[in-house]
Amino acid sequence: MLEYEQDLWARGHKWVAGIDEVGRGCLFGDVVAAAVVLPEGLELDGVNDSKKLSAKKREAFYDIIMDQALAVGIGKVDAPTIDTINIKQAARLAMRQALEQVTATLTPEYLLVDAEKVDSSIPQLAIIHGDALSQSIAAASIIAKVTRDKMCLFWDSEFPEYGIGVHKGYATKIHREAILQYGASPLHRRSFLGKLFQVQQELF
Repeated sequence: MLEYEQDLWARGHKWVAGIDEVGRGCLFGDVVAAAVVLPEGLELDGVNDSKKLSAKKREAFYDIIMDQALAVGIGKVDAPTIDTINIKQAARLAMRQALEQVTATLTPEYLLVDAEKVDSSIPQLAIIHGDALSQSIAAASIIAKVTRDKMCLFWDSEFPEYGIGVHKGYATKIHREAILQYGASPLHRRSFLGKLFQVQQELF
């Protein structure tokens, strides 16, 4: 998990930022990104793609990362913006927001990004499945995932009929059935629903 970071550190890049997003495939709510700069040489045993960790482990690593990181940034782009600019551009915008928060503390010398390009002049590398290959990206994945999961619990209290606290806004059977029963909420992504329910456009 440190191969990319060790290569960059050896080349003199002390501040390496890992960047990732979560919620790209959801029908509901924001897409959330995080950028994390960990200290040179720090190894967090067990850190991995947030999807491969239990909620308890993610939350434990979240606290460790927030304590150990030199800088952390979080970006959020809401459903109406996703519908306006599309999910790919929204994810990139959230990543850029997260990076801008980090640069308020320090300016990374290199970016490791999970399968995406960030709008920045800082040198960067897009890594396919980066959250399973780079500790920095995995750390960003954990921060983004825990942040969004907490948002889902709040959304669940606002719109309990959809079960957001359980499925986190993904297109599960329960979620799809709730949309058909209750229609779309203000936080649903209309552009996603139109593709999913092609014959029920009046719901959205």
